[in-house]
Amino acid sequence: MNPRTDTAAAIATNRFGFGARPGDLALAATDPRGWLLTQIGTPYRMPGDLAGLASGREILAAFQQARESRADAKRAGRVAAADPVREVIAPHYLAQAAARTRIALTAPAGFRERLVHFWSNHFAVSVDKPACLGLAGALENEAIRPRVDGYFVDMLLAVETHPAMLLYLDNPTSVGPNSPLGARAQRATGAQRKTGLNENLAREILELHTLGIDGGYTQADVTTFAAVITGWSIGGGRGREAGGEPGTFLFRPALHEPGAKTVLGRRYAEAGQSQGETVLRDLAAHPATARHLATKLSRHFVADDPPAELVEHLVRAYQDSHGHLPSVYEALIRWDGVWTANGFKYKTPVDFAYSALRALEITPSQPRALLAPFEVLGQRHWMPGSPAGWPDRAVDWDGADALMKRIEWSVALAARAGEARSATTTADAVLGGAISEHTRTQLAHAASGSQALALLLMSPEFQRR
Repeated sequence: MNPRTDTAAAIATNRFGFGARPGDLALAATDPRGWLLTQIGTPYRMPGDLAGLASGREILAAFQQARESRADAKRAGRVAAADPVREVIAPHYLAQAAARTRIALTAPAGFRERLVHFWSNHFAVSVDKPACLGLAGALENEAIRPRVDGYFVDMLLAVETHPAMLLYLDNPTSVGPNSPLGARAQRATGAQRKTGLNENLAREILELHTLGIDGGYTQADVTTFAAVITGWSIGGGRGREAGGEPGTFLFRPALHEPGAKTVLGRRYAEAGQSQGETVLRDLAAHPATARHLATKLSRHFVADDPPAELVEHLVRAYQDSHGHLPSVYEALIRWDGVWTANGFKYKTPVDFAYSALRALEITPSQPRALLAPFEVLGQRHWMPGSPAGWPDRAVDWDGADALMKRIEWSVALAARAGEARSATTTADAVLGGAISEHTRTQLAHAASGSQALALLLMSPEFQRR
């Protein structure tokens, strides 16, 4: 490979993927842009690592059953049944996270896999809410993966009706004041359970998933949209809450606020579940959504403060294609500024761990060993701690304590790789022309092979993509 194609191949594998493995630069070198475009133009196939995982429906149904059995045991004064979180859901989380890690470490189509992670973080469900521990991975695999190369509106509808998102943002507890259940609650007295609107899902759809915080909506829009999606719930339950298939989406008319409603200046006639779906379709087509998504994609792939011209370029691609995501990705790939040689983005802990393990061709066989780097480095799978997802700027990840953790982990990983592996050969194989002469000199003067590998992993070139 000549230096020019070598550098472009390194950008294709590192900036757009999870880092090169030895041999990947040669695959991308002939036509780096075309190599990326092929990944989003090929019909989707579910990765084999996901084949044995339980569905979100199965996981949630088992959780509901275990929770009800535990409640029955406590009421009867018996020894409590299985802990629904620790014994029912936690094994599913471990299997999902391990499968996700294996795919990222071995995927030849790294660009598509990075897009899966991007959208999963955009529609974040954090597993620190115990009931969601086994559902965040299901949301990614069921609502996001199959739609990464489709239209944004289809992904949006799939995500907002997935039980993981509904449960995470408490929409099943949202009751319209004038709904059949709400009217009964208003007539009730004494110790009857209080009911009312829950605005969590509506707010996060507007602020995080579509328009963005500066997207022009008001508090009145949040409240009205929350009323629109009352009744968007989950099947299962007992007594008045029973109905539908456990673990699946269910529209419950008894919870839905009736009547026409106005959101962002547009009036929506009463149509039950379809009323909310129509609002989501309009939000997907809104200019503010195009700008919000274009900014986030530009920030993720190019720079913490992305060039305004790139954002505008992606906004036009989104609007011209009516939210066809591959058209937006292609516009990103074809923008010349993406292909500059210097790395713009400081790697998050996940990016760093993936790229280091890929570079050294290390894929631990045991699930807990697969997940250990992310625990150590501080970015556990699907645990951003809020609906906003993990941050995407260097300032959030480059503190002194975080740097020390990277150094310590790099030293341990390099020791595991062994003294026989050449750091300079590895550098050429995964960074190509992006490696500087200064770094080459440092590698050549290292006291041992493992020290040289650790220096490579902590080099400025490797820490950025």
